[in-house]
Amino acid sequence: MKTVVGTYDNIQIAYAVANDLVKAGYSRNDISVIANDTKSEYAPYVDSSKVDTTYVNKDGDVAAGAGIGAVIGGLGGLLVGLGALAIPGVGPVIAAGPLLAALTGAGVGAVAGGIVGALVDLGIPDEDANLYAEGLYRGNILVIAQVPDASANEVTRIMERTGLVDIRRQADTWRNSGWKTFDPNRPETVPTR
Repeated sequence: MKTVVGTYDNIQIAYAVANDLVKAGYSRNDISVIANDTKSEYAPYVDSSKVDTTYVNKDGDVAAGAGIGAVIGGLGGLLVGLGALAIPGVGPVIAAGPLLAALTGAGVGAVAGGIVGALVDLGIPDEDANLYAEGLYRGNILVIAQVPDASANEVTRIMERTGLVDIRRQADTWRNSGWKTFDPNRPETVPTR
């Protein structure tokens, strides 16, 4: 199995990517989405009874102009599980899929290395896991797919779209400002990209 990660700066784009992966035949059990929620804009929609699905069509796709509530509700219907939790060094997040199960199953503190450890457990190299964790802290949304090795190129192609963040270029900017690695012990503050 190979783990493919896409980093986005917009929850609607991340949802569209996850939706496209499911439409392409990839199991919703193998796709995760995680988004920083420092501004508490997503958590109110985690309770599906409060989600306005007016903008979700009969296929579960989000129609143009849909609100955040419809997107989060759509995410909850598209992937396995949807939950809100706090991650040390990141702060509040919403997550769906196997990553949510990894973070909540043992408790975030019990996962060796917190978010970095959970990402490494999904097969992401440590250096990349630190980049993705920092990106999450700074407001990026991650879409993670665990797929057979032979499918990695197709999944990468699906993830490559307008809105895909070049995490390595972003990390170069952070390094120029003194960043070295993700710090799970820092106080959670409002992130900046």
